[in-house]
Amino acid sequence: MTSESSRDELKAKLNLETSRIHWHDLQTYFARGQVVRVAPELDLLDVATELTADNKTRFEQWMADSKVGYVPPALAQSWYDNNIELWAVVIAPWVLVQDRSDHALH
Repeated sequence: MTSESSRDELKAKLNLETSRIHWHDLQTYFARGQVVRVAPELDLLDVATELTADNKTRFEQWMADSKVGYVPPALAQSWYDNNIELWAVVIAPWVLVQDRSDHALH
């Protein structure tokens, strides 16, 4: 997946697999530690593409910048209490989620 065209093709494929899902429906994956939070300012498909390409350098930078990572317990509780609807894409075994609601930007 080094060429730009194959990344674009992968991104288009992942776009078809992206959907909205309520946090309650992700509890099993969260309990297993398989949910990865993606900051609202990032493009969910870009992150999924880089994960598929195993771009460790990019991921380490995003993690260092707190732009990608595990869902903190307080945020998970807030999402649970409000049953937030998130954008999600599965890159097995991970489920990447992104909160694009207004309160995510605060």
